[in-house]
Amino acid sequence: MQFDKELDARGLNCPLPILRTKKALTDMTSGQVLKIMATDPGSVKDFQAFSRQTGNDLLSSDVADKEFTFFMKKK
Repeated sequence: MQFDKELDARGLNCPLPILRTKKALTDMTSGQVLKIMATDPGSVKDFQAFSRQTGNDLLSSDVADKEFTFFMKKK
């Protein structure tokens, strides 16, 4: 998937992946896509909730070898 910015949140636990994502999105323009890599198993539910609360679209989420990859589109 095409993305405009990448955020490495591997090794960080809740709530840091969400806080770093929120900060990264503030520097982006509407319609841009942020790729987030995380290792916190709770991040799946966290990013779903974050998407609902903020209106930013969670385009996809994937897991491979205990590493989660999310693509979020800024509203």
